[in-house]
Amino acid sequence: MSYKIGLVGKPSVGKSSFFNAATMNDVPEGAYPFTTIDPSVGEAYVRVDCAAPEFDETCTPSVGFCDNGTRYVPVKLVDVAGLIPGAHEGKGLGNQFLTDLNEADVLVHVVDFSGETDIEGEATEGHDPREDIDFLEDELDMWYLDILEKGLERYRSGYHGEEKNVEEDLAEQMSAFKTNKDEIKQVILSLGLSLDPDDWDDADKEAIAREIRKRTKPMLIAANKMDKPVAQENFEEITSDPEYDHLTFVPASAHAEKALKNAEEAGIVEYEPGSSDFDIVGDVSGEQEEGLEQIREFLNAYDGAGVQASLETALFDVMGAIAIFPGSANGKSDTQGVFRDCFILPEGSTTEDFAYHLHSDIGDGLLHGIDCRSKRQVGSDHELEHRDVLEIVTTG
Repeated sequence: MSYKIGLVGKPSVGKSSFFNAATMNDVPEGAYPFTTIDPSVGEAYVRVDCAAPEFDETCTPSVGFCDNGTRYVPVKLVDVAGLIPGAHEGKGLGNQFLTDLNEADVLVHVVDFSGETDIEGEATEGHDPREDIDFLEDELDMWYLDILEKGLERYRSGYHGEEKNVEEDLAEQMSAFKTNKDEIKQVILSLGLSLDPDDWDDADKEAIAREIRKRTKPMLIAANKMDKPVAQENFEEITSDPEYDHLTFVPASAHAEKALKNAEEAGIVEYEPGSSDFDIVGDVSGEQEEGLEQIREFLNAYDGAGVQASLETALFDVMGAIAIFPGSANGKSDTQGVFRDCFILPEGSTTEDFAYHLHSDIGDGLLHGIDCRSKRQVGSDHELEHRDVLEIVTTG
């Protein structure tokens, strides 16, 4: 399974540049609305400290690659087009936008923190990035509310002679969001509401829709164009505003990341994606060196260009995913090498979940797992942690 990270944002904020910087795919870039007409899907990578050196082994990745003890694990990055105000009503590329967005497991909202694009994506000055953050959340909340209302219609139109649970009808209506009746019931009760929808007013329904959205479409804000002083000022103001405590922000410059990757391909610099520094190894003009030093200053100040950090923070921190290495407690390696795989699983995954992730037959025949670091046997319900190395023992 490859997780999908959805890249969203209004037109002209640098979203396509961000996508290209992360994947190095040739997607059109331009400062005008709807540069990206169709969703683009590319392969990006998230970094995981490789477990192989702890076992005095050299890994042989079956997918991705390993560089100096850092494993680069592939994920899918989806550049979703068409976000404008009113998307949930079908404006712009609204319906297609929402359909494409729903394929993503976690969202990275690219926001122009320089304030140089207005709410429609047109060039301006002094635009408040808060408006962009708010309007995406509002669009998603209204989308969820529309579907919630349909679930309530389903509930009310049901057979009145049978006992009905509103969370079941809502879960069925909202199943595309990968939620379930238990989660919806928990949301309703957590808001201090009764399970009788006749007791809910409009504000209650909006609160339910918003909370379900937060749980099923976790989101990170990539504060783009942070190499500009005005963006840095906006970042300080917004991240210290309690209204946005529920969101995670990563300062970023897609332009800087793309420039460094292009320079590396040209043999001008040595640069590891996500690093806070680089080495100039090729011949450069005085102007090129000045530009690279400006990028270096930004990387040093913000611990990297932010593109790589946005993907990793979204997946591992905001979504809570974990990376698991299949291992062998006795240290044997097969003819294909060792530490070939590194799988990304949902938060809270167990030994049994991992076994079924590998193959249904492995899950069906599971006896127990072995923690390869401690050599300790673990049960099927043992909850795994990030970077665990686990051997699965089966009847087969």
